[in-house]
Amino acid sequence: MANYSVCGIDCEQCRFKHEQNCKGCRANAGKVFWGECELYQCNQQKAQEHCGKCAAFPCDKLKAWASQENPERIDNLSML
Repeated sequence: MANYSVCGIDCEQCRFKHEQNCKGCRANAGKVFWGECELYQCNQQKAQEHCGKCAAFPCDKLKAWASQENPERIDNLSML
């Protein structure tokens, strides 16, 4: 089973795992190598496991992130 972030990135396949030694948002409570993840915080505030559980899925913020990096994240969450 894949190790997905709250926004649907497969952490095992993500280039930042290797390039930045990123352990993923779940392991770091949303404080990843580049700063605090607002998508992680949003899921925490809504007490949901990941963005795919949200009534607004896929929201504009998630779409914007997917358009820049890891576009497969929305498809990944659709399968969960």
